Amino acid sequence: MNEELNNLIAILREELTQYGEVLALMQEQQELIINRAANELLINLNTVNSQMEQVAQVRQQRELARQQLVDSLGGTEETTFRQMTEMLPAEVQPLIDALVQEINQMLQNVQKWLRQNHILLKRSLDLMQTIMKNMFPSSSAVAGTYGRSGQVSPINPPPSSLYEGII
Repeated sequence: MNEELNNLIAILREELTQYGEVLALMQEQQELIINRAANELLINLNTVNSQMEQVAQVRQQRELARQQLVDSLGGTEETTFRQMTEMLPAEVQPLIDALVQEINQMLQNVQKWLRQNHILLKRSLDLMQTIMKNMFPSSSAVAGTYGRSGQVSPINPPPSSLYEGII
């Protein structure tokens, strides 16, 4: 049981570290959105996606480690994390509880930053759509529609009178 317990504790710490990385990237992302650094934002988004893949891997490892510990404690597949923790020696329960609480708090913080970044991006997009509608009023009906693929249809500027005059 000690080996399984130590493995679970190590993986919980790693999960906490990975969520900390996501939180740092979300904070960086917000700065990039505010500063309108489009190229850096794309790089950040790719980094966030890579980091989320790492988080998913650590979560799978955590679930496997949890199941191995539950098996060593004589539990079943239906044994919850809370029930498993109660089956552990009293001296390690506070550590497990603290790690789980920290991970949950980190998840809430990531979600908060994600919502804030989403709102900032939406406002930025709304502003750009307003600018485009003001610049190209004839295409304003097209600007807010979606194509069959689910993507926003491109805004085509009106034909240039200069170009038509040359032809």
